[in-house]
Amino acid sequence: MDMQGSRALGVTQQQAWEALNDPEVLKACIAGCDKLEPTGENQYTVGMALRIGPVSARFAGKIQLTEVQPPESYTLGFEGQGGAAGFGKGSAQVRLTPAGTGCELGYTVNAQVGGKIAQVGQRLIDGVAKSMAEDFFKRFDAEMQRRYPAAAVPADTVAGEGEETAETSRPWWKLGGKGEDKG
Repeated sequence: MDMQGSRALGVTQQQAWEALNDPEVLKACIAGCDKLEPTGENQYTVGMALRIGPVSARFAGKIQLTEVQPPESYTLGFEGQGGAAGFGKGSAQVRLTPAGTGCELGYTVNAQVGGKIAQVGQRLIDGVAKSMAEDFFKRFDAEMQRRYPAAAVPADTVAGEGEETAETSRPWWKLGGKGEDKG
């Protein structure tokens, strides 16, 4: 299976890099992951539950980061065993590129599966992989927004909470223009 994509993030390249190297952030963003622990420099053990069609299993595996170029890129190698369900292994190239006030996260994944998982069909496997990637990005975006809230709008441009201005106290249909309020 080969998959690639990119996603615009509303955080800086450095902020995204730090999050992508934080096991707690990754554990929270990977669906089904209940274990992601460092075992050495750029090495981790991982545990997760996964379901692909009729096959569900708990996988235990390893992740190793190579070709690490902070804060721009790394290659993530992974392998996991799911008992009778089979195995998965592969690599992902991850890159962060500055883009305006945020950055873009790009990835290219190459993976192989075997065992019962491989028997469910490539189309189903590809669909689950794409769904997992999308779910990861949604969770990662939410975590980044939680950690780094957007800059507040200056107070002089917006009415304070609970305050009304001349513009906000009138209904929208009475706010000027050709059909100005006649009453």
